[in-house]
Amino acid sequence: MTQLSLPEGMQISGTILPAYAQILTPDALALVAKLSRSFEARRQELLALRVQRAARLDAGERPDFLADTAHIRSGDWKIAPIPKALECRRVEITGPVERKMVINAFNSGADSYMTDFEDSNSPVWDNQISGQINLMDAIRKTITLEQNGKTYRLNDKVATLVVRPRGWHLDEKHVLVDGKRVSGGVFDFALFMFHNAKELLARGAGPYFYLPKMESHLEARLWNDIFVMTQNELGLPQGTIKATVLIETILAAFEMDEILYELREHSAGLNAGRWDYIFSCIKKFKLDKDFCLADRAKVTMTAPFMRSYALLLLQTCHKRNAPAIGGMAALIPIKNDPAKNDIAMGGVRTDKARDATDGYDGGWVAHPGLVELAMAEFKKVLGDKPNQIDKQRPDVVVTAADLLNFQPETPITEAGLRYNINVGIHYLGAWLAGNGCVPIHNLMEDAATAEISRSQVWQWIRSDKGVLEDGRKVTAAMVRAMIPEELVKVKEIAGSGATYDRAATIFEEMSTSESFAEFLTLPLYEEI
Repeated sequence: MTQLSLPEGMQISGTILPAYAQILTPDALALVAKLSRSFEARRQELLALRVQRAARLDAGERPDFLADTAHIRSGDWKIAPIPKALECRRVEITGPVERKMVINAFNSGADSYMTDFEDSNSPVWDNQISGQINLMDAIRKTITLEQNGKTYRLNDKVATLVVRPRGWHLDEKHVLVDGKRVSGGVFDFALFMFHNAKELLARGAGPYFYLPKMESHLEARLWNDIFVMTQNELGLPQGTIKATVLIETILAAFEMDEILYELREHSAGLNAGRWDYIFSCIKKFKLDKDFCLADRAKVTMTAPFMRSYALLLLQTCHKRNAPAIGGMAALIPIKNDPAKNDIAMGGVRTDKARDATDGYDGGWVAHPGLVELAMAEFKKVLGDKPNQIDKQRPDVVVTAADLLNFQPETPITEAGLRYNINVGIHYLGAWLAGNGCVPIHNLMEDAATAEISRSQVWQWIRSDKGVLEDGRKVTAAMVRAMIPEELVKVKEIAGSGATYDRAATIFEEMSTSESFAEFLTLPLYEEI
């Protein structure tokens, strides 16, 4: 283990391999400590506000657009100009910070690559620090990998890098400042900024970020204040950092203008983070007897509440000269079944064609094999234009009732219930073993899709509408009986690792307990 020189008041409990010293330098850690001391109290206040708001929703309150920020929604303002490197984002590929994935994603032909310290990454200590090393090497074009007799290295032309740090709810448990855990997002952000911001600028790009899981414009303001301080600390001009916010909570959907406004000097637009958005709706209305969504597979972007959210996001962004980026098509190529592959590719094609025709400037894919297909759909609409921000959509009118029109409610099937259980166990088992991005049943699953699976089961048990199409009520006893049966199926595919037995136990606890766990990754993080 390598000895580090730590700032006063900082403790690190994670193993320090020799290679980690290049990331965990005294000056980089000093930036982590300064940001943590300056902003941790505000992070905790905002997390407490989330809890208070959730309690009001549990008691029957309905979200609405904010009265005290109406002047921002009606005001005539724009975000600061977008840098050249972020003007064209027709296809963005996403994936964790694992070394082979980093190389393949940069080389994929996508316009942008969102490298992920969050939902598609299991935040074991090694993943977080080796991920920083991988990005440092990639930015400097020195990254290589020898694996199974093959050498991986970067092409001359690569995607523009956009980094997703962890959300406000996640700590970095291995790093304490003044005895308190630091924010996982601040830790990821500060290390990346310190080592790479100036290098990126020298190479014609800049430090670009995706910001996840926000529930209010006050949370965006916190990020903006962190950006301002960090740019001052590193001697960078204000506005150097650009950040795209993922709208992946139902509450943030009511504050999209305000979120863009808070980040207006640093904004690179909004993204429709569809899977987390569905999870957020289930979580926020989990006790509402009238709320109940159908099988996960039936809740698509054409569902009324999802369609309203997507169109409002698009209209809001373009009104402010901001890019609007579509969400993830979770389908992936199916190599051993041409017929199923044709169906899957057709699904991706339809999804991207809808986004492009609506007016979106780009969309996400989870696999390099989908880049060309998605690009073709955007080029059909955009031609050679880098984006279509000029498509303003004044025809779109979305009310609070539209955002809360939660359909479809049926069907809920035994197959759908079993699917949720199966995916939940499989994903949790992989996550506990250090892998946060897992292909399951021909879909790329991350924490967001696993959250839908477990939260739907929890809610179906409790909702009067949680009834299978054959008339049986979904109950805790029914779920407990199915879990061992689905565990056997998971092990047939994934192997018999001990993490899957533990995952089955956790899934049962989380889906049948009286209280609802805010995020499944929070208790899991204490186990890795």
